Amino acid sequence: MSTHEFNKVIVELDGAVAKLIMNDPPVMNAAGVEMVRGMMDALTFIEKKENGVRCIVWTGQGRGFCTGANLSGGAGSGAGANEAPDPDARDAGLALETTYHPFLRRIMNAKIPVITAINGPAAGVGMSFALMGDMILAAKSAYFLQAFRRIGLVPDGGSTWLLPRLVGVARAKELSLLGEKLSAQQALEWGLINRVYEDDQLMSEAMKLAHDLASGPTVSLGQIRNLYNRSMDRSYEEQLDAERWAQLTAGRSKDFTEGVTAFLQKRPAQFKGE
Repeated sequence: MSTHEFNKVIVELDGAVAKLIMNDPPVMNAAGVEMVRGMMDALTFIEKKENGVRCIVWTGQGRGFCTGANLSGGAGSGAGANEAPDPDARDAGLALETTYHPFLRRIMNAKIPVITAINGPAAGVGMSFALMGDMILAAKSAYFLQAFRRIGLVPDGGSTWLLPRLVGVARAKELSLLGEKLSAQQALEWGLINRVYEDDQLMSEAMKLAHDLASGPTVSLGQIRNLYNRSMDRSYEEQLDAERWAQLTAGRSKDFTEGVTAFLQKRPAQFKGE
C-alpha cells in the first residue's frame, strides 16, 4: 500500500483500489474549497493509467464522513469564521459553480465504480457526497442530515436530484424541510443506502467489496454505472438506444472475450479491466 497526500485529502493505493480520504478531522471533514480542490487533484492522480485503479472507496478521516461545507472562511463565500455574510454582496452559489460542481461531475462521470463508506455524520453537502456512491455503506453510528435549512439555504451538491430518485419526493421534502437526522438504520430501511455495518467493520467490509469490484470487468461496470446514473432522465426508447451503444463498447472489451472463454471452459474469469 502507498499513501499520497493532497490538500486536506489522502489517497491510499491498495492494489487496484484507491481509498479517497477527506482529511480535516478537527472540523469533521467539513468540505471547503481547498478540500474540494484537493479531491480534484486526487482524482487526477487516481485516473493515471499507470496506477491501475479500478475502484474507489471514498470516506472520511476520524469520527466524521463530512459535516457539510466549511463555513469558517473555507467555502469560498468570503465570510470569515466570526463574520456574518452580507446578503447584498454575497453569492452563496458561486463556489458551487466554480468548484463543487466540476468535482461532482467528475465523480458522476467516473469510468470505475465508486463506493462511499460513511464512517460518521454526513451532513449538508457531505450527505450529497455520500449519496454519490454506486454502493453506499454506513457504520451503525453514522447519520445523514439535510442541514441547509438550519442556516437558511437550500439543498445543494445535487441533493435535489439524488434524493427524489432514491427515496421519492415525499421523503426528500421531509428530509430537506425538517432538517432531521436520519440514522443509518433508517436510511437502510428507506432504501437510501445499501448496507450497514458495525463501526469497527465498516472499512474492512468496504475494502473487501472494493477489491471484488476491482477484479471485475471494469469496462462493463463503468458502462453499467453510466446507464443507471442517466436512466431516470431518459425515455424508455432512449434508454434502449443507450443500452445498445453501451453493449457495443462492452462487447469490444478484452474482458468480454475472457468472460465468454472462461464460461465455455467452465473456469473463473480473470478480468483485466480492459
